[in-house]
Amino acid sequence: MYNKELTKGTLLPIILKLISENDKMYGYEITQKVKEMTKGKIDISEGALYPILHKLEADGVLETEKMYLGKRVRKYYKITPTGKIAISEITAELNDFIGTLQLIFNSNAIKS
Repeated sequence: MYNKELTKGTLLPIILKLISENDKMYGYEITQKVKEMTKGKIDISEGALYPILHKLEADGVLETEKMYLGKRVRKYYKITPTGKIAISEITAELNDFIGTLQLIFNSNAIKS
């Protein structure tokens, strides 16, 4: 599993990407999908996930839909039209950042 500090800045784009590819998702489903896709290398805790989801909802990037399962309520998150624009911007920025990191860590030109 990766260090929490290392993954902290990538949680928001990961969450948005997953929700956008799956139409709608609920919190636990997001955590399990990330764990499955990364073979356990990225583990999103509820304490990290829900503040991000609530902020994205407050910012109009996500909207929620409640579904009742017996006595339980499951809150699904969906991308809004504003969220689709945000995903594009965040994905472009993250890809650019990854490219920049590759310049540093994959460079044969690094000298002491």
